[in-house]
Amino acid sequence: MMPEYTVMTAIGIVVVIGLEIFVFRSGIFRRTQYWAALAICLAFQCLVDGWLTKLRDPIVIYNPSQFLNVRFPWDIPIEDFGFGFAMITAVLMLWQWQLNRSRKDAA
Repeated sequence: MMPEYTVMTAIGIVVVIGLEIFVFRSGIFRRTQYWAALAICLAFQCLVDGWLTKLRDPIVIYNPSQFLNVRFPWDIPIEDFGFGFAMITAVLMLWQWQLNRSRKDAA
């Protein structure tokens, strides 16, 4: 059976991508600004998450049975990057969708 944290991460990624492709269609995946913002956010996530999850003195401790126990870089569980992607993408997708609607209403 797949660990719960891993499953929830995968579901979050699939739901957000599905919402963008089939519902909101904001176009963020085609925008360089989105990918730049995602890279910046994930870089800062590495710094903070790396400090929080470092194995030698962790602040956040994960139940080993609930995730894949694959850590990269600096002891960060790979699932954290999936959740980060889903949260950042969801916010930017909704923001861009609302901006697109406002522009369409103004035209």
